[in-house]
Amino acid sequence: MKRTPTPEASVTPLRRPLGVVVVDALPVVVAGLERLVAEQPDLEVLATATGGEEALEVLGRIRRTRVVTVVGLGLDGDLDVGWVIRTIRERFPSHAVLAMGANADAAAVSRALFVGADGYVDKSVTPDRFLDAIRRSTRGEMILEGPEASDLGDIAVALDRRRDIDARLTTRELQVLTVAAEGLTAKQIADRLGVRERTVTTHLGRIYVKLGVGSRLAAIRTATRSGLVGVAVAE
Repeated sequence: MKRTPTPEASVTPLRRPLGVVVVDALPVVVAGLERLVAEQPDLEVLATATGGEEALEVLGRIRRTRVVTVVGLGLDGDLDVGWVIRTIRERFPSHAVLAMGANADAAAVSRALFVGADGYVDKSVTPDRFLDAIRRSTRGEMILEGPEASDLGDIAVALDRRRDIDARLTTRELQVLTVAAEGLTAKQIADRLGVRERTVTTHLGRIYVKLGVGSRLAAIRTATRSGLVGVAVAE
């Protein structure tokens, strides 16, 4: 006599939870988000990190394809948030990357989006909206949660400006400008990049022409406003 399958035997296995990696410079933020995400049945915290190098290390150990890495804009230093997002995008192209910050300006958000983030969510939104942004980031849509509607236009303008400037500069010119934003002399820039001082001054001259400015300070200000470099220069 043929046996009828029991309801338990015919149940389709549940889909594996969406993996989440939390990266932020503040341990208390990491701990809070880890607890919030862990309470969701469809989400699973795979790892946390408080720095860029640590983030890449833990991501390299994950063997999952459905992963969202939430990265705080507060990461700074040589391995700042821009470097982290760009590197994650290059090394783990199947992962989604969601930038997060607290009342971040348009330039900072546009920089994160330009280097590869799938969206931005502000820490001021409700927990439900934050969690929804994590889920939506895997669906191929641009996520902008938190900024006021009036700011979205500023973000789009800043992103377009950044793309325009980035297209004008070579990779080496961008490196020189980024290091120059730290306030280093031409000789110090040359030592950092392993080139001659004359080569640095030549690159700076070309940068001024391409950006339509007459000084290093003006070039850095232009790049900072566009989000191309992450160093604020006083007016």
